[in-house]
Amino acid sequence: MCGIVCAFDVKESTDVLRPQLLEMSKKIRHRGPDWSGIYADDKAILAHERLAIVDPASGKQPLLSPNGKLILAANGEIYNHRELRKQFEGKYDFKTESDCEVILALYQEKGVDFLDELNGIFGFTIYDAEKDEYFVARDHMGIIPLYMGWDKNGTFYVASELKALEGTCTKIELFPPGHYLHSSDGQLKKWYTRDWMEYDAVKDNATSIQEVKEALEAAVHRQLMSDVPYGVLLSGGLDSSVTSAIAKKYAQKRVESGDTVDAWYPQLHSFSVGLEGSPDLAAAKKVADHIGTVHHEIKFTIQEGLDAIKDVIYNIETYDITTIRSSTPMYLMARVIKSMGIKMVLSGEGADELFGGYLYFHKAPNAQEFHEETVRKLSKLHMYDCLRANKSLAAWGIEGRVPFLDKEFMDVAMRINPKDKMINGERMEKWVVRKAFEDMIPESVAWRQKEQFSDGVGYSWIDTLKELVNNEITDEQIKNAAFRFPINTPLNKEEYYYRTIFEGHFPSDAAALSVPQEASVACSTAIALEWDEAFRNMNDPSGRAIANVHSEAYIKQ
Repeated sequence: MCGIVCAFDVKESTDVLRPQLLEMSKKIRHRGPDWSGIYADDKAILAHERLAIVDPASGKQPLLSPNGKLILAANGEIYNHRELRKQFEGKYDFKTESDCEVILALYQEKGVDFLDELNGIFGFTIYDAEKDEYFVARDHMGIIPLYMGWDKNGTFYVASELKALEGTCTKIELFPPGHYLHSSDGQLKKWYTRDWMEYDAVKDNATSIQEVKEALEAAVHRQLMSDVPYGVLLSGGLDSSVTSAIAKKYAQKRVESGDTVDAWYPQLHSFSVGLEGSPDLAAAKKVADHIGTVHHEIKFTIQEGLDAIKDVIYNIETYDITTIRSSTPMYLMARVIKSMGIKMVLSGEGADELFGGYLYFHKAPNAQEFHEETVRKLSKLHMYDCLRANKSLAAWGIEGRVPFLDKEFMDVAMRINPKDKMINGERMEKWVVRKAFEDMIPESVAWRQKEQFSDGVGYSWIDTLKELVNNEITDEQIKNAAFRFPINTPLNKEEYYYRTIFEGHFPSDAAALSVPQEASVACSTAIALEWDEAFRNMNDPSGRAIANVHSEAYIKQ
């Protein structure tokens, strides 16, 4: 994981702009504490903050093509870079073992038409110094954050985090996932599209549990590519337990060697976080004992969580309720992981979107609605869970990888017949995943009910947050919220509280507009609120908001 800040279409002297770019880049140095690099000529500047995971010795950025005319600043990991390099044997003179250098080779040979060949996570820019052209691209799901902005003079900026652009840019936007921008036409273009985005393409498909199992194991195996110590996040829920169990299966050998050479760091470490006595801690310990990881429980107090919220909002750059609730424990956990020398972790994000794992999916009226909601959820993932998983960890210089969102695995998961994902009296949520991996994890975990991460760390965490905001924010403030916050007016007291903190860090209207806002029950999209009459006047992202489904559902008052 790294950080980039780049300036193109420069409207003033780069001698003047270069020191400014360095200051902007310094604001995101937590993303890449290992090395700082910069390229500048009279028309463009590319700054890079590096977290060295693959080829720590020689993979410094920005990277240059052999003739020095193409310059790359990349944040990400290309898991299939070794396979891609083979097509350039004798044709391209690679200077490093960096996984990202293959991007330069592909662009030099194929122009913009190569992105779907990449299996990885990325947000990058390429500058062609000879033609004075630039190319910007973001991965298929937006796992890597990327923003774009314009200053008052019209200079165009690209950055990994909002904070790099705040105060400089008068207009800031999210760079959309699965898109690219080439300066030759100046238009955002979608490069990632799939047949499974349409229900008719999958409605008659067969479902192979074995294919799901093999595809996810291959995804985890690919993502163990690392030259530094790594670990797994283990909440004790289904998704993290499965990814951890698969990682343990392959941890003894270096995947880069085709599993023929002993791993440099063969002992797999797992990490869980929660309040004393929380559901997640107990379940995670059971899984760790079962699969044989070196397990670390990270316990926090409610007060420690409350004290961290201002820092969490600064780092994750949102005022979305569910993201802040769940990011706070992850942020606290990441600090401890960093102290132990771990630089990369696997996490379980994405499974709920792929398989309809959120408890509100119990209310899906039919297979088409179920499938279309999973597609909608995936399209919004970059604004919520991907943001949390990336920025909560990057705040402490840790890279998070998400095997469930591996491009190849997603194609398998989303082409399953939606009927086989639906929840009924015989099948609970994510039944396909449970059946595929029930032999690798404890039975009580394989069939444990879904918990949102912010619930599982301890129910009193959310209950205390609600109590806090009710004491801090008055009914009068909510009544007049539209005057205080005319952009994305807060919908309730908790959002108002977080929005006030956010505004202190990021006061511009441009920053406020970069955060999504949508009514939700248990993480649903707005469209899914129509599934149940009880949803329509409710706005709570907790899984406990689903009455008669969650075993610890809120009691009606």
